[in-house]
Amino acid sequence: MTSPYHAFARTVVALMAPLCLLPVQPVQAAVRQQADKVLVLKSQRLMLLLKDGEVLKSYRVALGRRPIGHKHRQGDGRTPEGTYVVDRRNGHSRYHRSLHISYPNAADVAYAGKHGTDPGKDIMIHGLPNGYEDLAEVHTSRNWTKGCIAVSN
Repeated sequence: MTSPYHAFARTVVALMAPLCLLPVQPVQAAVRQQADKVLVLKSQRLMLLLKDGEVLKSYRVALGRRPIGHKHRQGDGRTPEGTYVVDRRNGHSRYHRSLHISYPNAADVAYAGKHGTDPGKDIMIHGLPNGYEDLAEVHTSRNWTKGCIAVSN
């Protein structure tokens, strides 16, 4: 039996540049399909769950505190841009349902090496910090992560 986390781990995460636009369509709550792609529109601070190119659900998100541009090094406060895979769940996270993405990839490591920096690691899609569940949608009013993608629980 495949858990939802294992199925989700095969989902490709495409973190798009700030000018990317994709129409968001309303989704009925009864829809319980498995997404095959996650699309983050950084300029709109939106995360879309897609199935066969159709939007299943959209979420407001908070990003790294310096969201413009691609992440190049640890501590730059940026959220990566490009195609990554959700590769595991962090069951011991301080954040609700923390899913790891495959940043840095080979190109990210090469860029950092060329510039003598550490590319960083542990970029996640996660909910709110444990104990802060009451912040709900308020947390998306500003970018506050260290490069992760934060959604409400």
